Amino acid sequence: MSGPGDVPPEILDRLRPICRGLPEAYEEPAWIGVRWRIRTRTIAHVYTPDPERFPVYARYVVDGEAPTVMTFRVPVDDLLGLTARGFPFFRAPWGDNVAAAVLGDHTDWTEITELITDSYCELAPKFLVARVAPAPPSS
Repeated sequence: MSGPGDVPPEILDRLRPICRGLPEAYEEPAWIGVRWRIRTRTIAHVYTPDPERFPVYARYVVDGEAPTVMTFRVPVDDLLGLTARGFPFFRAPWGDNVAAAVLGDHTDWTEITELITDSYCELAPKFLVARVAPAPPSS
């Protein structure tokens, strides 16, 4: 079993280009795992939690291996719709608009790209969001 916080390189290889494509986003080590931020706000945080220390993750252990989890922000109106589907999504045990996804072979990377982009748009200054989000139709 890998130690808490160890993120498989193949997961990081998928997440890095997604996050690097967001204006002014940057990567840094977190207290556990790796996170991507805009200014001082965390867009996405990926880690391998210790299910014994954090029992909320115990149900996602497969063959004795702790899951690789990514937390991210979701517009409040979309949180229930995303997490009600169940695996691989669930509501993080903290924050009003924080969801988590178990990452692995089953991951739909197109959906993860959209979710990270939405998380960025929740947290970034509007002038940066305008560089990623399509402009609203003019009246």
